[in-house]
Amino acid sequence: MAATGTGIAATALAGCLGGGSGSDGGSDTGPLTADGSSTVYPIANTASSYWNGNSPADDGEYWGSNSEGSVPGWSQIKTDKNLADYFAGMYGFEETGERSTPPYLVNVALSHSGTGVQAVQKGRVDIGNSSAPVEDELPDADQSTLDKFIDHVLGVDGQPIVVSREVYDAGVTKLTGDQLKKIYKKEITNWSEVGGPDKEIQAIGRAEGSGTDTAFRANLYGNPDAPIKPDVRKGQNQQVKTLIKNSDNGIAYLALAFTEPDGATPPVALELEGTTYEYGKNLGSKGYPLSRDLHNYTWEDTSKKEAAFINMILTDFGQKVFVESNNYFKLPQERRTAQKDKLPSPNK
Repeated sequence: MAATGTGIAATALAGCLGGGSGSDGGSDTGPLTADGSSTVYPIANTASSYWNGNSPADDGEYWGSNSEGSVPGWSQIKTDKNLADYFAGMYGFEETGERSTPPYLVNVALSHSGTGVQAVQKGRVDIGNSSAPVEDELPDADQSTLDKFIDHVLGVDGQPIVVSREVYDAGVTKLTGDQLKKIYKKEITNWSEVGGPDKEIQAIGRAEGSGTDTAFRANLYGNPDAPIKPDVRKGQNQQVKTLIKNSDNGIAYLALAFTEPDGATPPVALELEGTTYEYGKNLGSKGYPLSRDLHNYTWEDTSKKEAAFINMILTDFGQKVFVESNNYFKLPQERRTAQKDKLPSPNK
């Protein structure tokens, strides 16, 4: 038994350190590893759970269809294979035909964007999840280094501004871009200054190095390194959501997946350059300045192991089940086609 355990550990370590890039389909069955953005995490984690479950084609709940129902987007895929078997098999990996036994496992860790892109660069993981462009996360990197990152866009985040329920119910349901800028510069410090209650504003920010923070400063102030003065910073969207939930005077920028319009993190409308952007209406439009792409980065090239997993997310099935179901915006078909063109060609 000890020898078996050592073998499993060695395989897992090889999967983490091997990088995966350039490996041929079927020859490397160690785990595919990913790390990074808490914004991208819901997409990648949901996809990995479906992949590792390797449900059969007649499942009807996670993959395929049966007499009781069918999975959104599956009808365009004609197969009797298990889920991971189908997508990995396209790149030459041997199918198992067994539920919960995919051709290789997918392990997704949670940190933030800066960690993810650095981890993939250093070969610690196969995929770096990021909610900001790599050039914003690594501002000191030279162009030759940046050119080695392969960018795979999975979906789009509207990045709303949320406030505490007490603040929203007291009348702060809309802010202007100028007001938002001043709040995070500490030039507006009380909610009464923007039509709200006489309460000090608690401005909550994401940790420096997170893609959400980088994108917020780049999109709102025009500079990913713009100095802002949040009262507190948190490393993950989940932590920001909890802080807003437990506060009666907070404001935060966070990923769309973590908003609760009728709950503890209601999004406010935002007026920018004469246009008002509202949750559920036009927050995902191309003109919304705070929207940003959600990225999987690979290093130097994209292996068949990486491609099989990313391709699954880019299908109609993947966009509906992994992107849209997590409250993000699907890629338009022309963008999905462009992203698929970056992947190595399937074996069949």
